[in-house]
Amino acid sequence: MEKIRVQCVKNGPYEVQGTLTIVDANGKIVSSSESTTYYLCRCGGSGTKPMCDGTHGRIRFQSE
Repeated sequence: MEKIRVQCVKNGPYEVQGTLTIVDANGKIVSSSESTTYYLCRCGGSGTKPMCDGTHGRIRFQSE
């Protein structure tokens, strides 16, 4: 089994690496692939949730 790596990008999204399937709250598969890197919204403002669209920069999201 391949490892999944999740890292918080300072003042930005979650960086997720590995082979995974992303499913939304309704059970719909958002993305599924072989080993790759995804950026998932952490600021809550993305228009393409759960994916990051760069909104964190425009709203000046500050991580702890």
